[in-house]
Amino acid sequence: MKNDTKHTRKTSFWIEWLISLPPFAWLVVFFLIPTIIVIIMAFHPASPYGDILPGWTLDNFRALCKSYYLIIIWRTVWISVLSTAICLIFAVPVGYYMARLSLKWRQMMMVLVIVPFWTNFLIRIFSWQLVLNPEGILKKTLFYLGLVGEHTMLLYQPGTVILVIIYTYLPFAILPIYAAAEKFDFSLIEAAHDLGAGRTKAFFSVFLPNISKSLMTATFMVLIPCLGSYVIPDLVGGTGCEMIGNIIASRAFVARNIPMAAAWSSVLMVIILVPFGVVLSSQLLARRRRARFDNKVIGVSRK
Repeated sequence: MKNDTKHTRKTSFWIEWLISLPPFAWLVVFFLIPTIIVIIMAFHPASPYGDILPGWTLDNFRALCKSYYLIIIWRTVWISVLSTAICLIFAVPVGYYMARLSLKWRQMMMVLVIVPFWTNFLIRIFSWQLVLNPEGILKKTLFYLGLVGEHTMLLYQPGTVILVIIYTYLPFAILPIYAAAEKFDFSLIEAAHDLGAGRTKAFFSVFLPNISKSLMTATFMVLIPCLGSYVIPDLVGGTGCEMIGNIIASRAFVARNIPMAAAWSSVLMVIILVPFGVVLSSQLLARRRRARFDNKVIGVSRK
C-alpha cells in the first residue's frame, strides 16, 4: 500500500509539472527573458543615432532624478491610484446589485458592461475628444448653463485623463467583482440583519470581506494598465499630463534613446511590482498567523 501511495504521488507530481510546463515556459520566454534584456539595456549608454553602445553606466537612472521627471512619476502614480479607487467605488455596488438581479436582467447588464469592448479602443478615445472639444456640444451646453467660462478647457486636463481612464477600465473592475458576488450567499446578509446589523454595516462587515480576493483582482486589473497608459494621456491629456508610458514611447520612437526608454520601463516595473510585493507579504503574514492560531488551538485541545 505504501509503495502504491508513493507511486501515485510521484505520478501526480510529474503530471502537475507537465501541465504547468507550457505556461511556465511561455512566461519565461515572453516575460522573464525580455524583462531581463530591458533591465540590462537600461545600464548601457546610447549613441546620438539610437544605437546601444558597449559599456556600463548609471546616467540613465541619474537622469530620472530631475525634478521634471519626478513630477511625471508622481503624476502617473496619483492618477492611476485615484482612477483605480474611483473604479472600485463604482464597481462594487454595480457588481452587488447585478448579482441580486434575476437571470434575465443579469444577462442584460452583462451585455451593457461588455458593449464598450465591441468598439475599437482608439475610436472610443477619439469620441471623447469630440465630446470634450472646445467647440463641441457639451462645452456649449455647459457654457449656456453658466457652469463653465468661455475659455474653460475640458480637454488636456488631469481630470479629463482620469475621466477617460475610468470610462475605459471600469468594466475590468466590475467583472471580477460581479463574478464573486454571483457566488456569494446573500442569506448571510439576511442573517446579519436578523442579528441587528443595518444595511451598511452588513455590506461592509459581511459582503466585502467575502469578496476581498476579487477586490484585489479588480484593483490590479485596473491599476496595472493605468500605470502603463500612454494613449489616453497623449490624446486627451496633452503635454501637461504626460505619464510614464508617454515618456517611454517618446524616448523609444522619437528620440531613439533605447537605453533611456529601458530605464523608464524598469522604473515602471518597480512601481507595478511594489503593490504585488505588499499584497503577497500581507498574505504570507496572514497565513502564518492562521497557522500559529491553528497550532495553539490543536495544542490546547490535546491538553
